[in-house]
Amino acid sequence: MPDRTRGLSVLSRVAAAALGGYACAAAVSVWVSHIVPAPRVEGVTTGLLIGFAVFVGAVVWVFAATTARRAWAGVLSVTVLFAVMAWVAGPVPAP
Repeated sequence: MPDRTRGLSVLSRVAAAALGGYACAAAVSVWVSHIVPAPRVEGVTTGLLIGFAVFVGAVVWVFAATTARRAWAGVLSVTVLFAVMAWVAGPVPAP
């Protein structure tokens, strides 16, 4: 693989890890805050804590994937899945 192509692949993976991982963690956090049967503050806190683990998992996935395209596809598919599930869950009821 030429040096320029390799550099762009690494740059794409870094972007997928940073941007895609953040979006994935945010989508999972919102979904978890919707489904946790607890007061709103505890649900949001639980969602954020799980979001940190999801972010780390997304970074590991991105750099373990065989290609940058597969890394982006994996992160974006999980992000869209959890964003849709959060949207279907509806707004968090007011206390």
